[in-house]
Amino acid sequence: MRALLTLADREVISRGLAEGLEYKQIAVLIGRNPSVVSREVARHGGRAGYRAAAADAAAAVARCRPKTCAVERVPGLREMVRERLQLGWSPASIAGRLAFDYPDDQAYRVSHEAIYQSVYAQPVSALARELIRLRTGRTARRGGARPAPAPRIREPRYLDERPAEVEGRQVPGHWEGDLVIGKAGKSAVATLVERTSRFVVLVPLTGRDSLTVGDAIPAAGTLPPQLARSLTWDCGAEMAGHAQITAAGLPVYFARPHSPWQRGSNESANRILREYFP
Repeated sequence: MRALLTLADREVISRGLAEGLEYKQIAVLIGRNPSVVSREVARHGGRAGYRAAAADAAAAVARCRPKTCAVERVPGLREMVRERLQLGWSPASIAGRLAFDYPDDQAYRVSHEAIYQSVYAQPVSALARELIRLRTGRTARRGGARPAPAPRIREPRYLDERPAEVEGRQVPGHWEGDLVIGKAGKSAVATLVERTSRFVVLVPLTGRDSLTVGDAIPAAGTLPPQLARSLTWDCGAEMAGHAQITAAGLPVYFARPHSPWQRGSNESANRILREYFP
């Protein structure tokens, strides 16, 4: 994923417009696609009214504005998601079926991460509570006034420190991981999902402590460097030994607490696995 336009980029655009350059010529100067320049100018005053500083300030405000989830934006899509969750479908299955049923309608090309976000990122909405109940069979808990627990992970590196290439899913070797506990609480497995291919690796565990997990993941298989670029996990205590995994050649990053949609690929695989894992 390309970085956002900077103020310096916008100043080049502004000068190019003043000199009468075409969008293609300006795009070459800042190393972007001409469509990026065209949209930027159209969004911020047109050729005659474009001002770099004003455009940069407006873009900063827009980035801070809350975004409506894709599931909420498309008429009828919320009902489709609700009905299929009620039938026991996973978000990944729903996303795949929508793409199959509406191959030419981009409005229905919703990722399973967007479906997870509709469930978890807006917990105060009635729809979000209903979706959680339908998929898990439990009523969503309301937040209480309990103090936040002390962090269990020392010196975590969060998602904003990951390489930018992770977000685009174009470069293989970036994984999402989690710990899945068996229904009786006596068995455990670590799940690793490669973000580009969605390839899943299951790592049987003899325990749930950080030493066991820290030993098991590097030993699960020897990956070439180009396929072991990063691992994203949640802030569970089992990953307290993350430095051990990073030292073995797989840098570990953490999703923010209570943000499962930041590991959407892994969460989707886990929900399917839990239906069969003893």
